[in-house]
Amino acid sequence: MATAQTSAASPIRKVLSVVLFNLLVYIVIGMPNAVLAIFVHTTLGYSTTLAGLTFALQYLATFAARSSAGRLVDRIGPKPVVIGGLLSCVCSGLLLGGAGLLPYAPSASLAIILLSRLFLGWAESWTATGVIIWNIHRVGAENTALAISWNGICSYGGIALGAPVGAALALLPAPYGGLVSVGALSAALPLFGLALIGFYHGAQPHPSTETPIAFSKALHLVLWHGSALAAGSIGFAAISSFLALYYAAHHWTGAATALAVFGIVFVCIRFFFASQIKRRGGVFVAIVSLLVEAIGLVVIGVFPSHTSALLGAALTGAGFSLLFPALGVLAVNKAGPHNRGAALSAYSIFLDLAIACSGFTLGPIIELAGYPAMFLASATCCLVGAMISYLLTRAPDHT
Repeated sequence: MATAQTSAASPIRKVLSVVLFNLLVYIVIGMPNAVLAIFVHTTLGYSTTLAGLTFALQYLATFAARSSAGRLVDRIGPKPVVIGGLLSCVCSGLLLGGAGLLPYAPSASLAIILLSRLFLGWAESWTATGVIIWNIHRVGAENTALAISWNGICSYGGIALGAPVGAALALLPAPYGGLVSVGALSAALPLFGLALIGFYHGAQPHPSTETPIAFSKALHLVLWHGSALAAGSIGFAAISSFLALYYAAHHWTGAATALAVFGIVFVCIRFFFASQIKRRGGVFVAIVSLLVEAIGLVVIGVFPSHTSALLGAALTGAGFSLLFPALGVLAVNKAGPHNRGAALSAYSIFLDLAIACSGFTLGPIIELAGYPAMFLASATCCLVGAMISYLLTRAPDHT
């Protein structure tokens, strides 16, 4: 088969050429982070809970698309799935830009935003799953941690790039500022990816005479690893969905900077310390990661200052950085080479569900008890995740 597997290029070089597509999608995901909740809450006049649910809907869509993404990657190969994700991302951008043209029709604008979030969630699921499995094909199973880690670097690096870009576009004068310009760029970036992907050779799925495992069995295989991931993902949801509103409630500027700090620290930790997963074991790295994340959320919740918010965002990014690959390597390898897509999708579902459910839980906590209670509740979830990870050390197959 004509794939890049036969290339003499280094594993990192092989990985980087494909994770570009994931980077493009996550820049699109990051651009609304500093502006969308404020638009829904301030411009359209809806509650903080609904603003949080607007973000959460993306992850519900990601959750809904995971099983199809994993099944298709295992059946037809990753490249067509990545193409489908990029097309969905284009649709999301066009819808978001259209919603920005209707600030005086709140119901219509919100409905279009929600539809845009559904398309974006689908794009995230198909692109991320396809890119990771594509890279595992290219560099081999022994480099699974490398493929997952670099995918995360581009994912959250994209969020870090996208947030300040979206905030800058929001300052442009009407009618082209705000969501209109964010939506236009959100459609242009995946279009560039679609133009580029035609030059890439795809990777065929692994031949197998075995019947693919049912998705319910894949979920069972990764249950405890996914549960620990879900507990830590609540902290990410607190930052991505509500940090901009937290800044607005205190009349601070620089929410986009704090989101960028989260993403930059995330990328740096993933870049410099991903090798610790192989050296010290995924469970150990997960426990340390969750404890650091909990500390970051406590700093934001207990010390209400601009400096503390920046420090807390940095610590949360540092803690969350290695959590997905630390447990993900173990989860993906449990299913065998011909079911990696199913295992990865099942594992990722726990992240999606956690972030989606946070929209239903963290927003009401804010309305009932304020932002400090919300951040402290998120920190408690991280501690629960650390406890689950510790219990994994008693499993016979932990590393």
